[in-house]
Amino acid sequence: MSILSTQQILDAGLGDWRKLARALHARFLTRDFATGLALVTAIGDLAEEAGHHPDITLTYPHVDVKLMSHDAAGVTARDLDLARHITDLAGERGIIADPAAPAVVELALDTADVAAIGPFWAALLTGDAGAVDGDDVADPGGRVPLLWFQHTDAHETPRQRFHIDLWVPHDAVEARIAAAVAAGGTVVDEAQAPSFTVLADPEGNRACVCTVLER
Repeated sequence: MSILSTQQILDAGLGDWRKLARALHARFLTRDFATGLALVTAIGDLAEEAGHHPDITLTYPHVDVKLMSHDAAGVTARDLDLARHITDLAGERGIIADPAAPAVVELALDTADVAAIGPFWAALLTGDAGAVDGDDVADPGGRVPLLWFQHTDAHETPRQRFHIDLWVPHDAVEARIAAAVAAGGTVVDEAQAPSFTVLADPEGNRACVCTVLER
């Protein structure tokens, strides 16, 4: 099954869901644990019937759901189908979503030699030095954020080598950037917006605010 483009996902009109990085995300405001547990159980039954299983996080006030076709390493038509059904399940129970809430944090590390440093970071973060896939260190257990290696020329420290990538919904990015600027940050580079915008804190440490648009 082929990966859908960002535009195809947007055209699907999934009001509760937002694509961040490679997956669909939604937060359902269940307000209490029992309601959340009932929703998770219903989603589990639906997933078993479909043979396609989302990642689900249950907390006291909300349920977070992540959908991705791992065999295709992206969002496919079956993810859209399951997303629609999950929205229907929530609606039947009077549960609304908060589309602006989902966020994904990734770590980026500048390096001129992925082969040299990749195994170290894989072993440190996941316990498995072989958990390097191309330019990524991904924890299959989901315990730590994805670390990706940004290719650069060789350089001496202390030039900044780490930065955070924050993925937010495409229709919430302006508000998030405005909040960061109001809190003392500055916009360093917006030439690639809305794909990503580079911000800096008052000491010059940088972060990228990312969306799926224009990728």
